[in-house]
Amino acid sequence: MARSVYSYIREAWNHPEKSGVKALLWSRMQEWRSEGTVVRVDRPTRLDRAHALGYKAKQGIVVARVKTHRGGRRKSRYVRGRRTAHMGMRRRTPAKSHQRIAEERASRRFPNMEVLNSYWVGEDGRHRWYEVILVDGHNPSIRRDPHLAWIGNPVHRGRAERGKTSAGRKGRGMRYRGQGTEKTRPSIRSHENRGK
Repeated sequence: MARSVYSYIREAWNHPEKSGVKALLWSRMQEWRSEGTVVRVDRPTRLDRAHALGYKAKQGIVVARVKTHRGGRRKSRYVRGRRTAHMGMRRRTPAKSHQRIAEERASRRFPNMEVLNSYWVGEDGRHRWYEVILVDGHNPSIRRDPHLAWIGNPVHRGRAERGKTSAGRKGRGMRYRGQGTEKTRPSIRSHENRGK
């Protein structure tokens, strides 16, 4: 059976050292570092991943590359005299993932659009880049599309901010297998250890 172009792209991204994607990313990230935080791109970097998440090359759909800071987000140590317990150093990591923060930044940059989904495109020692797919729900070509017309409904306003995207649902514990749409309570880890 003949393979599609997307399968070759997927294979190249799964094995970046063999396919040359690693060298390509290294040269691309040198340009990305000097760019802004949210940059609109003409076409997706990972075409297979974008199409799998709902991207279509049509009016009303935009792809933006978003840069976020990498690493731990704990507060730096306070230099004055006080107990470590009262410094506020521990338990400061936010509940949001880098990907969810990237989606929110793209949503703020394009206020007339809604975030459909996002995917990872690269990272170095200091930054991580995601490409976010945004859809204009009021565009006539989107309203005619039976697969994307739902996003124009006012119920879906502010999807990224409310944690309704795939990354947002994961952070809220809504993508746990075997639970359906119900949230794992009180948390994913304690739910797994409940029977032990």
